[in-house]
Amino acid sequence: MAIDRCAAEAAAEGPQTRVLTLEHGEHNDATLYRFKKGYYLQFCPGPSLLGRKVFLYTNYVVSDNPEDDKGEQAEFVRNQYYGLEWRGAARGEPLGAGVLVTDTQLYCELRLTRAGSFHYYFVYDNAESAAGPAGSGWFAVPPTVAAGGRALPPAAVSCQTVVAKCLGPLPRWPRVLRVAREAGYTMLHFTPVQELGASDSSYSIANRLRLDPRYSGDSGREATFADVENVISKIRNEWQMASISDVVLNHTANETPWLTEHPEATYNCGTCPHLRPAALLDALLARLTAAVGRGDLRARGLPPAVTTHQHVQAIKHLLESELVPELRLHEMFTCDVDRIVQEFYQLARNKVPPVRAADGGELKLLPDPQYRRLHAAVDLELALQLYNVYRTDCYDEEARLRRSCDELRRRLEELNAAAADELRGHLRAAIDNCVATMQYFRLQSDGPKIEEVSEKNPLVPRYFLWAGGAAGALSAAQAEAAACGARAALVMAHSGWLLDADPLQDFAAPPAAGRAYLRRELVAWSDCVKLRYGARPEDSPFLWAHMREYVELTAELFDGLRLDNCHSTPLHVAEYMLDCARNVKPDLYVVAELFTNSEHVDNIFVNRLGISALIRESQSARSAGELARLVRRGARAVGALRGAARRPAAPRAAPALLLDASHDNPAPAAARCVFDLLPGAALAALAPGAAGSTRGYDDLVPHQVDVVSESRLYTEWAEGGECAGGAGGAGGAVDAGCGLVAARRALLELRLSLAAGHSELYVDQLDDHVLAVTRHHPHTRQSVIVVAHTAFSAPDPASDGRYVKPLRFEGEVEEILLEASLVHVDHESTGRPLQAPGAFERDPRYINGLAEYRCDVRRGVAPARSAMVAAARREGALTVLEFRPLRPGAVLALRVAPPAPPPAPPAPAALAPLAALDLPDLHALLYRCDAEERDAGGGGVYHVPGHGPLPYAGLQGVVSLLDELRPSDDLGHPLCENLRAGDWLLEYQWRRLEREPRLAAAAACVRAALQPVTRLPRYLVPTYAARALAALHGAATRAALARLGAAGGGCALSRALALTSVQLAGAVPSAPLPPPSPALPPPRPAPPPRCVTLAAGLPHFSVGHMRCWGRDTFIALRGLFLLTGRYQDARFHILGFAACLRHGLIPNLLDGGINARYNCRDAVWWWLQSIKQYCSEAPQGTALLTEPVSRLFPQDDAEPAPPGAADQPLHDVVQEALQVHFQGLVFRERNAGRKIDAHMSDKGFNVQIGVDPETGFPFGGNDANCGTWMDKMGSSETAGNRGRPATPRDGSAVEVVALAHSVLAWLAAQHRAGRYPHAGVSRRHRDGSLTAWSFAQWAERIRLNFERHYWVPAAPSAADRRPDLVHRRAIYKDSHGASQPWADYQLRCNFPVAMAVAPELFDPKHAWAALDNVERLLLGPLGVKTLDPADWAYRGDYDNANGGDDPSVAHGFNYHQGPEWVWPLGFYLRARLAFAHENGRYARTVAAAYAALGPLLAALEASPWRGLPELTNADGAPCAGSCPTQAWSSGAALEVLHALEAARRARPLGD
Repeated sequence: MAIDRCAAEAAAEGPQTRVLTLEHGEHNDATLYRFKKGYYLQFCPGPSLLGRKVFLYTNYVVSDNPEDDKGEQAEFVRNQYYGLEWRGAARGEPLGAGVLVTDTQLYCELRLTRAGSFHYYFVYDNAESAAGPAGSGWFAVPPTVAAGGRALPPAAVSCQTVVAKCLGPLPRWPRVLRVAREAGYTMLHFTPVQELGASDSSYSIANRLRLDPRYSGDSGREATFADVENVISKIRNEWQMASISDVVLNHTANETPWLTEHPEATYNCGTCPHLRPAALLDALLARLTAAVGRGDLRARGLPPAVTTHQHVQAIKHLLESELVPELRLHEMFTCDVDRIVQEFYQLARNKVPPVRAADGGELKLLPDPQYRRLHAAVDLELALQLYNVYRTDCYDEEARLRRSCDELRRRLEELNAAAADELRGHLRAAIDNCVATMQYFRLQSDGPKIEEVSEKNPLVPRYFLWAGGAAGALSAAQAEAAACGARAALVMAHSGWLLDADPLQDFAAPPAAGRAYLRRELVAWSDCVKLRYGARPEDSPFLWAHMREYVELTAELFDGLRLDNCHSTPLHVAEYMLDCARNVKPDLYVVAELFTNSEHVDNIFVNRLGISALIRESQSARSAGELARLVRRGARAVGALRGAARRPAAPRAAPALLLDASHDNPAPAAARCVFDLLPGAALAALAPGAAGSTRGYDDLVPHQVDVVSESRLYTEWAEGGECAGGAGGAGGAVDAGCGLVAARRALLELRLSLAAGHSELYVDQLDDHVLAVTRHHPHTRQSVIVVAHTAFSAPDPASDGRYVKPLRFEGEVEEILLEASLVHVDHESTGRPLQAPGAFERDPRYINGLAEYRCDVRRGVAPARSAMVAAARREGALTVLEFRPLRPGAVLALRVAPPAPPPAPPAPAALAPLAALDLPDLHALLYRCDAEERDAGGGGVYHVPGHGPLPYAGLQGVVSLLDELRPSDDLGHPLCENLRAGDWLLEYQWRRLEREPRLAAAAACVRAALQPVTRLPRYLVPTYAARALAALHGAATRAALARLGAAGGGCALSRALALTSVQLAGAVPSAPLPPPSPALPPPRPAPPPRCVTLAAGLPHFSVGHMRCWGRDTFIALRGLFLLTGRYQDARFHILGFAACLRHGLIPNLLDGGINARYNCRDAVWWWLQSIKQYCSEAPQGTALLTEPVSRLFPQDDAEPAPPGAADQPLHDVVQEALQVHFQGLVFRERNAGRKIDAHMSDKGFNVQIGVDPETGFPFGGNDANCGTWMDKMGSSETAGNRGRPATPRDGSAVEVVALAHSVLAWLAAQHRAGRYPHAGVSRRHRDGSLTAWSFAQWAERIRLNFERHYWVPAAPSAADRRPDLVHRRAIYKDSHGASQPWADYQLRCNFPVAMAVAPELFDPKHAWAALDNVERLLLGPLGVKTLDPADWAYRGDYDNANGGDDPSVAHGFNYHQGPEWVWPLGFYLRARLAFAHENGRYARTVAAAYAALGPLLAALEASPWRGLPELTNADGAPCAGSCPTQAWSSGAALEVLHALEAARRARPLGD
């Protein structure tokens, strides 16, 4: 069968895994996740859990025995949780129940085999964490509803409601219910079958444990639930139909036998005294009803029949002016002033007063718990504090006491007045609500228009059940005695429905004080009593036990339950009862009548109760457009973006049971018109979830089958095939020719076939009345289109149809499945096919329908014989379906075949050419920003109309956007529109590669993967394009990671960061490295345009002279090249910059070397540090020191030399840099002026470097230039900061000093080992004398002086050189010897950099205290503030486009004056690790470091650039002027990961 094919296809797809990501602080109580049985569910930690030890728990029953999945399942206990075991990302190795999260690819896994809704939560640090859950959520597994060996997925559920009491005796049931079977339904919903109360309402149950006697018939034997079970079993096993029935938990019938024995189970005036005022008001209204009904008030204009607005207004006046005031209800909320004052007086006489009143709060009335008259109280202790005080104007004690009592009296009178005023407001609302109720029931045209006033038809519904008879017979005194006396528990509150109530709160419970009853806001059901469960079974043992037995009995009989009035049933009660029911029947199908007006609250109920479907009714739609929204709710769109077998879990809308009509509301034939019944049935049948109807709809019953008043029986199926009573079933029988039965069968058979995989849906509104619904199969790509002409109002009776615009779709009409329409039986003679019904006559015994209509149903119609399709013609790739004139009520269904079979996903073998690409080619395939693509000869990145340019020309550009769209299936996004509109984007992907011959194989691979997609129907292009692009991107990414060393195979963050090495290092023709020496041994760098260079950041620093920055390159080099195994790229960059050494410096901006600028003092030290790192970490790394460098400038004033003309070994170039620094040098930049810098002042072009002979500290610069990374030069004429550096940092910058020590100590060791030929440096003085230092001496001099000159003690001391400049203590100075002395003492993020490169310079305790201050004052969510927020110069938000006149921010002057840069975070974390062990903080620091990396991973994954930004504004706010991906940000983060792994190998944490 169709649904069996569906199961087979699901099995063929292979194992499906969904991933729930856990994030700190996320409690997803209202987020719905639903997974099919057999799926694997993996919980993975999100970035916010990095660095935390996480324990995960769920109440899904976890068994150690795998056989438990096959046999009887263990009992589910809601509050019993099981700890889940974490597994490793790579091999799934078990890691234990609680692990320190260091990788977001760790997971806990469940194989889902049992139905239900399950909760999970996680805690930190230990299993018994007192902090409580740090995150939580729910997941649901829908039940498998089986009937006669046939499983019914939600899309196959077609449910018909039957009002059970209309079925008649049990022997008759099969004949009646066969109508549903013959109509094609797969499920029956029975209203309660238990014994009903006196009102005969189907939902007012008197005895839940007894079958209603009416089902026994005349057999003489009382039928039992066992007899019902026999019928249900026949339906299930022989007819393959499932069944559900209601459970009513909120109320019970007034006649329920156990009410008098267990009044505690109800809301009554004994257990709930707060209801007493409302009960007295209810009794008053009952007395008024009796008086009006007897005619006692005729003289006052109130006859026994209320027929005019004047009558209603007279009642209102009587209530307001006399009756309600006579109740004196305010006394139940107020106090006896005299009594309280007297008590106060007696207490005050014996208590010494304070000098002044205490500030103990405000005196308030405390309601009397029993609501006795004038028994409200106050806190007398507080009253004594407030009023029994010393009074200077009272000359004796009695006077003081009188004054105190008088003040208290005034306050009590104020409180009484306020309480009375509040009550008057409630009573005014009550009277207004009574008036509104009377107007609706007695006067309004849409109401029942009941005129008689009597006990049966009271003026307003009764709110309370009074013991011993009608409340109208009680006097006011008798009513008060009953409500407030010993038998108050027998005055019970009726149940009802409260508009706009909070369904999570019980409106009758004390927190709400029964206000709905007092204000008469309840739509009361006077035939039943509201049940009171309390918070737990112990609060009402009988009720909980009784209801449990009732629910379990119902679950035994039926396949599912319908929760009646779910929104008014206490949530914890429904939880308990459904848990009991599921332990009886694990695969319990649960439908809920839930109306909360809030999707958020709906979802809470669905999660906590495991609801399978929420009842929704198409009759609630007021137009075809609204109906379309109901039909497509929860469906996946046609051509939805499909994911992999393992993919993130996607939140879902609450599942619905869409009814074309429910048994609770007016019949559609009356609410709309009879001709809307057929299209209504068709559209509901196309719903993606469960669908249904109610008995009477298919019979064309023109009125509601009322659950209270209906006493007739349903008709039976006519065994002989002839309808004994005519088309409407008036004779007690119906057949396939009656009403909509044949059409319904055709529609439900179609629905059943669609359940076999047609899971995608699209609704096209052709005009105001006509909808075309497409159900699409995502694997076979077949579609079924149903066109329905709705009829929300009566059409022109003589209409023979009207023009409907053609329907356009891709594919070919394979078959016309169905044509159906409803016409008047006499239309051939009258010419009025859409004639409205005539006078309807109800059959006295049977529920009959309209007999004057015929439903014409044609199936398998040949196109040439179609009554609705005029022609189907081709228009290019489209089929244009032209209609004949369509009548309102017409339904057409057709099957559409795709023009070509969809392509298979690219096979691994087809993607093999991508695995052969090297990293520069993978850079071209995956990345290249707009400028890089243009530089390579292309036309730039692809521009998506309506969206804008993609970040990259390569695959990552479009894949980043598709990854953003996939979770929400955003097929309306401009990208998807562009893919549907044409093949430009797909062709762009391979044609940009074909331009470069070396990428020919990759281009062919991309073309082979994408070109078949271009031949698909356009609506399918986005999903298949996304699949092919994802396959290409995945193959290319895997190829790249395989070439990126250990970093490429590390944790998720490591891999993502490693890929930024490919992203930022590529061949850019306009930005090559200087040519190497011809003597350089292989491997040699590729010549331009294949020469690979590292971009400082994208897109701002991507091509030309702006691409390669010396400082940025060597801060990033270790992370992006060495730790990724790109040793040759690191080697080429070191040698390339070495070729440019001039003035003892390497370039700030490389620009190919020839046009380099030498205006930064720190880049050379980062270069030297990179040489140290390369020699220490690369294989045979020290060989680098002897490799030849072709010097561009053999002397400082030389012209550029050709390659090989001036070769030197690298160690000599290194020595020259150190020697020049030690000697000292002052020079002026070449071509100084506007040609090389449009903003710098003349003085700024003067560059100085040197070494302090006292301290050994390198120094340099002046107050007119910026020689370190904080290099922002003012450029605003308007603000007056042009030519003024924001952060000169002249003198000895702290990180430069640390770099020098690191390099010098290493060179000393290399010299001792014979790997570096030079022992040290020397300085020739003006007098010819020579000072020589070995590297060891120089390093030691720095070490001895560092703490003395940079540490700012935690407390003032003699060591303070400039205490007047100290702003923060327990920090390290930013510089030493600055021309502006205060700048030395600014708290900045640079000393953690120094700590990371040379921790040996720092006192560990001082270092830790200083790092604590960085954490407290500078650390941001993603980076580190560049300046103390308390500093006068702090400006946290950078905007380079600021054209204002504020010099502190104009043109981004504050670039380094507060914004939070990302790269220093890596050094801060490494500094923490360096000192953690010595400060006894090792384990905590490792965890904190991982935690600090979490936001970086989150930012990286969220960025379409897939990189880490250059900087953020204050508190991590995005900065528009920042590069979205920056080399040193990624490189520094990779270094932290490397340090963490090394630290954990050296000192395992034992987790």
